Parts: sequence; C-alpha cells; structure tokens
Amino acid sequence: MLAQALHRVTQRLADAARSAGRPAPRLLAVSKTQPAAAIAELATAGQHAFGENYVQEALAKQTELKQAEPHALPLEWHLIGHLQSNKAREAATAFDWVQTVDRAKLVAALARHRPAESPPLNVLIQVNIDDETSKHGCTPQEVPSLAAAIAAEPRLRLRGLMAIPAPAPEAAVRRAAFARMRHLFEALAIEHPQVDTLSMGMSDDIELAVDEGATLVRVGTALFGKRN
Repeated sequence: MLAQALHRVTQRLADAARSAGRPAPRLLAVSKTQPAAAIAELATAGQHAFGENYVQEALAKQTELKQAEPHALPLEWHLIGHLQSNKAREAATAFDWVQTVDRAKLVAALARHRPAESPPLNVLIQVNIDDETSKHGCTPQEVPSLAAAIAAEPRLRLRGLMAIPAPAPEAAVRRAAFARMRHLFEALAIEHPQVDTLSMGMSDDIELAVDEGATLVRVGTALFGKRN
C-alpha cells in the first residue's frame, strides 16, 4: 500500500515539474508519528529521505531500524520540527539535515556539537514567511545575517530555506507566499552560490509549490494517510 502511495506522489511531483518546466523536486517523506515499520516499508520501495518533528522520536526509530536491519542502506534524516537549544547536541549527531534553524544561538550550538568524523550538517533557515505568531521561523529581513553565521561554521553547510506558509483556503494567497520564498531563495543564492534547496509545499499544495520553485517537498498525509 505504501509503495503505491509513493508511486502516486512521485508521479504528482513529476507531472507538476513538467507543467512548470522545472526539474522534479526531491521528496521528503514526513514520518512523524509513523512507526519504524512504515519507514522500513517505504525505504524498501525506494524512498530514503525522512522528516521527523521530534528528536527523541527520531532517535527511537533510528535505533529500532538499525536493530531490525543492521546492514540496510542508510537513510537520510531531516529534522523539520522546532529545535530547542538543549536538544542541539542530539540533533547535530543524529540528523543529516536540520531544516528549522531560525536563530544564531542554534547555529552555534549545532556547529559545536556536530561530530568531527561526520560530514558537515546540512542546514536550512526556517522563514516565518506569513509572520504568524503561532509559527517559529525568522523574519525575511533576518535571513542574510543568519545565513552568514551558518556559512562561517565549518561543521555546517548552508543549503537554503524552508517555510510553512499559512494554510489559507485561497490558492492565490498560498502561491503568493511561495513566490515570496522563491525571491528570498534567489537572493540568497546570489550571496551564497552553494545554496540549492528550497523546502516548501506539502500534500495539499504540491503543485503550487513546485510551480513556484520548490526543490524539496515535505509530504506526509499523501504517503501515510491521515494521522489519528
């Protein structure tokens, strides 16, 4: 069943990219609240990048998967939930990407705790593009200084931007938020040519996000079904 869902989602991404005249974005399977067995099933079907909201939940799944299949191909783990500074050590060790960096204090903590034997930690700056009081993320105006701080850390690798726009019912409103993110991303790439990732769009707005330039789309419901 999950393999069929994966096929449907990858087809949606391919169709959206073709319609937009853009390369197909990467798919991040949002596996928060899903059991390790579901991750293993999707991995067997060919999906290897997974997003988790909570550090402890991800650590438990990583341990379970390693014990079940110690010789399986390594998965790529993305932290997509808000990160508290006191969890930076575990996040810097357990994840390949942190998509929710939104303050300088977190930059320093992640860099300090990234193991020397690991490759640099891939980092995205989370932007609160609609200025919602209920959401984390920096302001658009704070992106340049935060990007400079990340780029100055050898144990971190600045990869781009991430956003969760407000869930407006009007497609035009959501499109406008995605477009603002694209403009921010393009400006950032001028200053930091290594930047290559714009993480935006979820199950309900894949096509809008791809049309506006998303290079990575975070999909949970369309893969796993609605959460209980």
